[in-house]
Amino acid sequence: MSDVKSIAALNRLSSEEHLAYAKSMIPPTLFERFAINPQDLTDSQGRSLFQWQGKDTSDVEITLRHQFGAPDPLAYFHLTDTISGQIHVLLSVINDPQSPRFDVDHMPDGTPTKFGIFQRNVEAEKAAFAAGLAPGQVKRGMRILGESIIAFEKFITRIGHTMYFVEPLFYHNAVIFERYGFAYQQGRRWMQSLNTRFSEGGDVIPKLDGSTVFRAPRAAQSVRGRSWAIHDNVLGEPYTGVTMYKRVGQHAGISTFSGEGW
Repeated sequence: MSDVKSIAALNRLSSEEHLAYAKSMIPPTLFERFAINPQDLTDSQGRSLFQWQGKDTSDVEITLRHQFGAPDPLAYFHLTDTISGQIHVLLSVINDPQSPRFDVDHMPDGTPTKFGIFQRNVEAEKAAFAAGLAPGQVKRGMRILGESIIAFEKFITRIGHTMYFVEPLFYHNAVIFERYGFAYQQGRRWMQSLNTRFSEGGDVIPKLDGSTVFRAPRAAQSVRGRSWAIHDNVLGEPYTGVTMYKRVGQHAGISTFSGEGW
């Protein structure tokens, strides 16, 4: 198993080995809180709560549910290999399954929105916004990102890597990643320019005119407010082209946000 250094190689392993690797990236808190057997990721009746979807490809989707048959994952990871042989996290989510659900991920007719990137279920987004969620969130998070990063870095180390890449889908994701030690492969200057544009005298300020609930003047000073305004196309362009990376056990010390808080 020590020779496994890529997602493609992981996908070629047995189901038992998939389970062993998946266990190493799950924060232990989740096992305790939801009575998940940490040895085989099953419930009290022995039913598997774990799924590994990846075969003969260089990407994998790893899902853990808090109970058998739950519609939404408790933890979800979508990983892929980069051309240069690094691990790239396309999406990572840890939901609080006991919190209300907001259908920002699909339209009323069921059409997927890719969390509002392809198209937007605005009514669901308004409800999520009012509940204190950020763009793209269907449920409140578990607020264990620090523990999640520690667990994931154990997995990264286990497959012989010292760094990994992530793709923040929204502005707030990038700012949060900064706080946990990530650096930018690309997009740092744009993030810095966004901070300037949302600061006093910036060109975005007049556009925060209350024309939608996502464009209140106070949005300029908070991470979540800025993220919703950007998602609401206040810039006239989508949030894209940002890639970050983290070196295992290191903090890059980068901060592009000078506002007042979350």
